[in-house]
Amino acid sequence: MGVLYRIALVLVIIGAINWGLIGFFRFDLVAYLFGGQTAVLSRWIYALVGIAGLISIPILMKRLDEEDDVITDTNTRNYSNPNYSMEAGEEADFTDVPKTEKKNGASKKK
Repeated sequence: MGVLYRIALVLVIIGAINWGLIGFFRFDLVAYLFGGQTAVLSRWIYALVGIAGLISIPILMKRLDEEDDVITDTNTRNYSNPNYSMEAGEEADFTDVPKTEKKNGASKKK
């Protein structure tokens, strides 16, 4: 991820926190810190957060596993052929084990 996308993502997170504060507590942190909603500095912050939101749109379309394609080790993930075995090793085969009777008195009738 490039530096521009990281900066944009930080600004989007700041904007999301500000909107959360507005939604939950009716408190606009940007307006409080920079002199009200109509102050020039506040309007610049709002504009930068909006532009950062637009710049962050391609992050949604980006593949999340790009780093996995670079590695050519044998332990890389292969999503086309999943392995459903246990991590500890082979599963035990219990088909040859005889079933035991229940120990409560209801199963034995005399």
